[in-house]
Amino acid sequence: MNAELDGLATEGRLPEAADLDLMPTHAQVALMAAQDRVAVEAVAAAGEQIAAAVDAAVARMRRGGRLIEVGAGTPGRLAVLDVAECGPTFGVDERHVVAVMAGGPGAVRSAAEHDEDDRDGGRSDLLELSPVADDVVIAVSASGRTPYVLGALDAAREAGALRVAVVNNPGSAIAAASDVAIEASTGPEVVSGSTRLKAGTAEKLILNTISTLVMVGLGRTYGDLMVDVRASNQKLRRRAQRIVQAATGATEAEVDRALRDSGDQSKVATVMLLAGIGPDEARDRLNRADGRVRAAVAGDVSPFTGDETSITSR
Repeated sequence: MNAELDGLATEGRLPEAADLDLMPTHAQVALMAAQDRVAVEAVAAAGEQIAAAVDAAVARMRRGGRLIEVGAGTPGRLAVLDVAECGPTFGVDERHVVAVMAGGPGAVRSAAEHDEDDRDGGRSDLLELSPVADDVVIAVSASGRTPYVLGALDAAREAGALRVAVVNNPGSAIAAASDVAIEASTGPEVVSGSTRLKAGTAEKLILNTISTLVMVGLGRTYGDLMVDVRASNQKLRRRAQRIVQAATGATEAEVDRALRDSGDQSKVATVMLLAGIGPDEARDRLNRADGRVRAAVAGDVSPFTGDETSITSR
């Protein structure tokens, strides 16, 4: 077990950082920046697998499945962050996008490393969510061998859920236990073994990409516009106004009226203005078009029938 861990690329030493403590600060900063670029390149290299995960996730979530992100330590915190931001950004119900972290919510601020080794704990924590076949479980682990995450995958497999690995070492146990393996090989860290650095950066980029493009696929955007944004404060209310105006080309007064009549629902207001209809008809069209603005405006309200190999952004 120790030999396996010691041999991981993410646990190795970066030759360029051997004299890190002797470098001038500007050289340290340059080294960190150069290594961060390695993370971006590793994510780009895994693009095909990321796309496959997105397509499969969209298909399942259109059938009512959930996006469940699982991790321990830094990956767990990144999962919590990614999930927490989906609601305000895309208006998605928090029951449909969920994070599971070793040690529970308290581990976000206080490290709970011992929980990472609890495979049974990972299994039981996921089982508490009563996973089903249409759920999508994203298992995040720099090493690719975290017992807690492997336990969660055990429960996901038993439920028939889609299992997606996000790891930073090739040929890992977590990748082998998953249906889609996203391997962002980032190598040794500037501070040896500190995978909160470029490994964590790559993980965050991947989680951002998956959750964002899944929401696009579910009709939670109109083009690049967050038409499902929750206008829960002054900044977001102004953003909602800008979004509807950009989407429709309507005047500020027309946008304000449409938002008021729609109950401050940006997507409903957008369909109202683009289709020239009232709020009730706009809601009905959106409901029958699975939330897709373009389809609702065109009156194409047939149910979405895409499968995992033919998903296109709406």
